[in-house]
Amino acid sequence: MMDAGRHPHITLLTYSEVESVSGYVGNFTVRIRKRARSVDEEKCTGCGACQEKCPTKVVDTVYEAGLGYRKAIYRPFAQAVPAVPVIDRANCLWFTKGRCRLCEKVCPTGAIDYNQQDTILEVQVGNIILATGYDPFDARRIPQFGYGRFPNVFTAMEIERMLSGAGPTGGRVVLRDGETVPKRVAIIHCVGSRDRNYREYCSRVCCMYSLKLAHLIRHKTGAEVYNFYIDIRAPGKMYEEFYHRMLDEGIRFIRGKVAQVTDAVRHPEEEGRLVVQYEDTLIGQQRRMAVDMVVLAVGLEPRHDSREVARIFGISTDADGWFREKHPKLDPVATMTDGVFIAGCCQGPRDIPDSVAQASAAAARVMSLIGQGEVEIQPSVAVVDELMCTGCGQCIQTCPYAAIEYLPEKRVAHVIEALCKGCGTCTGTCPSKAISLRHFTDRQLVSEMMGAIFAMRAAETVGA
Repeated sequence: MMDAGRHPHITLLTYSEVESVSGYVGNFTVRIRKRARSVDEEKCTGCGACQEKCPTKVVDTVYEAGLGYRKAIYRPFAQAVPAVPVIDRANCLWFTKGRCRLCEKVCPTGAIDYNQQDTILEVQVGNIILATGYDPFDARRIPQFGYGRFPNVFTAMEIERMLSGAGPTGGRVVLRDGETVPKRVAIIHCVGSRDRNYREYCSRVCCMYSLKLAHLIRHKTGAEVYNFYIDIRAPGKMYEEFYHRMLDEGIRFIRGKVAQVTDAVRHPEEEGRLVVQYEDTLIGQQRRMAVDMVVLAVGLEPRHDSREVARIFGISTDADGWFREKHPKLDPVATMTDGVFIAGCCQGPRDIPDSVAQASAAAARVMSLIGQGEVEIQPSVAVVDELMCTGCGQCIQTCPYAAIEYLPEKRVAHVIEALCKGCGTCTGTCPSKAISLRHFTDRQLVSEMMGAIFAMRAAETVGA
């Protein structure tokens, strides 16, 4: 991150969002809204005095996964680049109640600017790489697992932060009371994944991070750790070996679906504990297990705004919401819009090595386009006959690639050939038949059919 932030040819636009994209490969115009931080980036030195003195604490639901707090003026995490904080206007006392301004008083460089407004930037780029990541599955959508109802049901991300030495508990694995160390822990796999009621696909990373969490929990607490799994999927270099290492360490694996997590007591040993009700498919029995902590290995989902982002950049998504690639095997990093590439979990669930490999491939594709200097386009593109066009705009509305624009001075439609994919949607939509596909006009198609008919008749005559 530091290398990227200091590189002379890299401009980081953090705390910003893309509002619109126009143009085509080699000539994109991107409109970006740079949101107001209420902090002058030129003056700020990142000393942290404002964060230290801010009296307002807010639960950090992002980086600390709801287990820790941040101030109303904050940086997302200690190593964030750039080292410039942002004021959370929804919780800042000055913006909500008109009092405080303590951060302004303690800032040694006068970088606090409460009147700062959003800035609109327009940048010209030749290529675009989308790497928007994923959202973790919301475990509250499966109420039978008790997340949000029982305090000692955690998600994997919460345990990840808990295990970090710089996390809210200083690396200690404890229950919600902040003191009690669990003696028995259940990790439930495939929460939200491989489930027809939620997401049918496999999230690919859950088995491996569940094994990692099991290893770290046992190492830090000495607790009995039970993994409730459907199938162990460890398809990677040294992954299967890691699974066998966990078996050797004494991690328990129970093959079966968990029905529910409950606090209903049936036996004295279940008093004050959580009970996991499950079916052990290897012995064909339904059983109960009392545990102190439950960890939900939640799956990966497309970003909540993935379809809106796809619309902005002129690409498509699949039924689940992942960005659709041009070809899953032959062109996995390109999209149907030339010059727009995808990398990482925006395309589908994948782990870090796969994401890095795909990012390198996308960067290589961009470099190849820059190196060749010219881009070949398909010859079969739509063409507008301006004498016949009435300017009704129906073709503009139906074009799936936003390849048609309206020319107000001529009052006709115009096809941007660099964007057109020759799908023919506009030709079928145009009520005045003013649009045709180059090399696929009605006259050419009729000639091809007549030629085929004459060839068949000639063959029949020779055969007779």
